[in-house]
Amino acid sequence: MVKEIERVGIPVVHVCTVTPISMTVGANRIVPAIAIPHPLGDPALSHEEEKALRRRIVETALKALSTEVTDQTIFEVK
Repeated sequence: MVKEIERVGIPVVHVCTVTPISMTVGANRIVPAIAIPHPLGDPALSHEEEKALRRRIVETALKALSTEVTDQTIFEVK
């Protein structure tokens, strides 16, 4: 589905826990998530730490969304 949406001109970011699968399905902008049961968070963290982690993931996804790419690119969350 990611490729079809991009094909009509809408950029897409695929946030996923298993990046090789994203590569296989042809996603162009990939942001690694945390873990399969908790893709956008980590219950082992404090509330404040988890909120900061989620914010970094979303900010990375927004950066990826606004970045022009020609090949599949993985944007690491910092």
